Amino acid sequence: MSDHSPYETLGVTELASFEQVQSVRDRLLKEHIGDPKRSAQIESAYDAVLMQRLKLRQEGKIKVPDDIRFAEKTPSTLPKMPKISMPSLPTTLTFTASDYFAKPETADLTIPTLVAIALAVAVALSPTPVAFNWIAFLAMNGAIYGIYRKDRHLGSAVLAGFVGVVLGYILGVVVLSLLPAGSLALVPGGAFSGDVVRTWGICFVLWLLTLFVK
Repeated sequence: MSDHSPYETLGVTELASFEQVQSVRDRLLKEHIGDPKRSAQIESAYDAVLMQRLKLRQEGKIKVPDDIRFAEKTPSTLPKMPKISMPSLPTTLTFTASDYFAKPETADLTIPTLVAIALAVAVALSPTPVAFNWIAFLAMNGAIYGIYRKDRHLGSAVLAGFVGVVLGYILGVVVLSLLPAGSLALVPGGAFSGDVVRTWGICFVLWLLTLFVK
């Protein structure tokens, strides 16, 4: 190869484009695939042409494509990976009264109020604790239905009903403790006056929940 220039070894002129040089190199390598010595000469001539043209490029005499072999410029940055956005999680959970309670519409007041009044009268006229339990049970189921009708969540409606019974019972106990001595004698029901007040407390709290819980 010392007697021939790299261009002569490849069989191209100095005016050949890089694409032409590469095409000739590939063709010659296929033709001499079984001749290691000749293949080495072709590769050496190809590298020499590229190095010569790289030098000319550095001197600003020719323009060489950036992606050719032995180009001195390497990519400055890697291809950007697509960003994967993760949903942001709330740092704090806040709850407000408006999440659970709402002012009832005028049309929603009538039936629950009439039912509550009827149950209160039934409590006052009931002679036995068994009747009080049934009335409290009816009041709880009425509250569950009223709450469920608004939010269509049976679980929360049932929970509200049970909570109403507990709070109403506690309210009745507190009211009993605050009543002056002898005042229970005025309440119909005689010996079951304490049950009357506690059942009233249950009916009252359930009535409020039916109106305001959403």
